[in-house]
Amino acid sequence: MALTATIYNFDVELADTDRHVYESLALRVARHPSESEEYLVTRLLAYLLEFSEGIAFSRGVSDPDEPAIAIRDLTGAINTWIDIGTPDAARLHKASKAARRVAVYTHKDPAQFLHQLAGEKIHRAEALELYAIDRAPIRGIVARLARRVAISLSITDRELYLSIGADNLTGRIVRLNRDI
Repeated sequence: MALTATIYNFDVELADTDRHVYESLALRVARHPSESEEYLVTRLLAYLLEFSEGIAFSRGVSDPDEPAIAIRDLTGAINTWIDIGTPDAARLHKASKAARRVAVYTHKDPAQFLHQLAGEKIHRAEALELYAIDRAPIRGIVARLARRVAISLSITDRELYLSIGADNLTGRIVRLNRDI
């Protein structure tokens, strides 16, 4: 018997002062059985950090040729390819050819990720945007994860301020410097 995805409902109040984005969002996010809770939460945070017109979650691990999140124009072309975790160089090479902008949000060891990419051939490697999300807020959200979660997220100077119920979490988004 095949396992099915688990659906999570996130009611989010987003205030991104860095980009002047202020939205109330009701998101339904599917978690594939092979996807960790940390990956799911990082995917959610990346979506919120990149929120703009045309953004959508992909079919995820069931369609490995697609980004985890994409921002498409009105024609359906991918403008921004957003990946999660530690995609390999071949995937980033393909992404850089498919989209004008490629961003990766990792919740894993950023030094190991950069080491994995060092010296690899990646199309427009200098244009890649690689970000590390502090693990503390990810762990905090995972600890409070339920099928329906209300989150208030404020972003200021790449600092995250999250409220879930009476609990407050903070963390930082760091742009990784790399020599690929």
